[in-house]
Amino acid sequence: MPSTYPFAAIQYQTKDQSALVAPPYDVLDAAGKARLLAQSPSNIVGIDLPHTPAKELGPQAAYDGAGAALRALLQAGTLKRREQPAMFAYRQTFVSEQGGVPTTVQRCGMACTVDVVPFGPRAGGGVLPHEETFSGPKEDRFALMKSTQTQLSPIFGLHADDGGKATTLVRSIMASRAADVHALTAHDNVRHELWTITDAATIRAYQDALAGEDIFIADGHHRYTTGLNYLRHLESQGTVPESHPARKSMMVLVSMSDPGLVIWPTHRVLGGMSGYSWDKFLAAASQDIRVEPIAGDLRSVERALHDLTGMGEERFALWDFARKQGCVAVPAMPDALSRRFPEKPKAWRQLSVAFCQYTIVEKLCQGMLNEGKPVKWAFPHTIREVEEIGSGAETGAGGGAGFAQLGVIVRATPLQAVREVSRANQLMPQKSTFFYPKLATGLFLHGLA
Repeated sequence: MPSTYPFAAIQYQTKDQSALVAPPYDVLDAAGKARLLAQSPSNIVGIDLPHTPAKELGPQAAYDGAGAALRALLQAGTLKRREQPAMFAYRQTFVSEQGGVPTTVQRCGMACTVDVVPFGPRAGGGVLPHEETFSGPKEDRFALMKSTQTQLSPIFGLHADDGGKATTLVRSIMASRAADVHALTAHDNVRHELWTITDAATIRAYQDALAGEDIFIADGHHRYTTGLNYLRHLESQGTVPESHPARKSMMVLVSMSDPGLVIWPTHRVLGGMSGYSWDKFLAAASQDIRVEPIAGDLRSVERALHDLTGMGEERFALWDFARKQGCVAVPAMPDALSRRFPEKPKAWRQLSVAFCQYTIVEKLCQGMLNEGKPVKWAFPHTIREVEEIGSGAETGAGGGAGFAQLGVIVRATPLQAVREVSRANQLMPQKSTFFYPKLATGLFLHGLA
């Protein structure tokens, strides 16, 4: 693993930061931003989300305003840079359904900085992506980083920790005393807590526990790439000292052995197809998938997706919003992507999200039902949000009136698949995973100047 370090974090100066933190920029829309700013005009969202949607580059004035807002909070003392570098044990307490039963879960990790290195395997451990990215968000984040000279939101990284040494250490810190900072995020009812760590022995023990391990990017591919681009930008202007803070990336590292690690699915809602109907889709797909029709509503289809284990691990579900009909489906042939992608590892070819991307979306919906033109997408994580988009709502995942035609409902990508694909130096399709809950933005910032 690239070396881990404590850092001189920029932080709000209150113990309860519920009104000041925000979700990451990419799950918010304009209404969500307004709700957060109504809690406090100092909420970090006013800086981290200068324009919506953040899926594309916005006007320069928006980024200039974000930089000015950050400087104003620093000058007022609302935000302050630590004099002594620290790591932060970070715990999130939330409710997740485990086997259909709501269960309270705690996910624990460590906030620190790591060396900014290019993606890929390296001696001693590398930084490994696991899914593809989009160009628009990277342009947006780069413009924001140049204006603020700050890494506003942490990257979410995973490491193997097969023996559980790191997660045991982190959880022992949390058991030893009360948290120094806490926040409750109202949109998801997640409690966030921080323990500040400055003593050299504990920091060294954590560094030793991670020695030689890879970091798998769970969330924040665009932001990590932005850090790489920002460093190159500085280097193009002159020498960047080894001690420059832009050579470090702020991350929250979570052990894959941590019992609170939860992955949610990322469903697809497709629209804008000129030649789509349920009957035309089923006819076009007849050689590619086997289907099991399911009676009932969308939630009945989702339950069947989880219950029909005999259909195999590559199964997924389809839902037609106009007819309100659905089915559970599997590829018609084993290893169906092997002919198109013989160079990919089997773990990648057997991902249901890969089959859905390259067969359902690109081959069938785009190629046969939309005259070869790209389809429109939304990426909801829950069936409730799929239903909202189907009713014409626009959510943080996308949508809008008259948008929804076909829903593709998937199961969560297994953690082992993330590990295997990343270690093979391969990328999953966009939106293959959703590690729940998101990390909060605003608990700590990383100044780059």
